[in-house]
Amino acid sequence: MINILAIDDSLTIREMVRETLSSAGFAVTTANDGQDGVDQFSKDRYDAVITDINMPKMDGFGVIEHIRGGGTNARVPILVLTTESGASLKERARAAGATGWIVKPFQDEGLISVIRRVTGAR
Repeated sequence: MINILAIDDSLTIREMVRETLSSAGFAVTTANDGQDGVDQFSKDRYDAVITDINMPKMDGFGVIEHIRGGGTNARVPILVLTTESGASLKERARAAGATGWIVKPFQDEGLISVIRRVTGAR
C-alpha cells in the first residue's frame, strides 16, 4: 500500500486530504505542523509527502529542507499544497527540493492523479 504523509496546520485540510486519498486506497498519516511532520517522517517510510507552506513551529520550506538533507528516504516526492501561488515561492520550494505545487482548494481527482503519478501507483 502506498503510504502518504500529509502535513497541514488546518484540521479541515488534513481531514480533506485524508478522506480523498484514503478513498482512493492510499494509507495516510497526518501531522499538524512542520515539526510534527518531520517527527512523523522519521517514524515510518513514506512514498510521498504533502506539505503546507505557512505553518507554526516549522514552515513547509523547513520541512522540505529537512527531508532532503536527511539520510533516510531523502528522495521521496514532496508536494506543496498551499493557498500561495507566487512565482518566487514556487521557485524557492523547487530550489529546496519540492517535486510539485498544488494550490488550495484542490480537486479530489487532481490530487489523486498527482499522487499516483509521483508514486508510480495505479
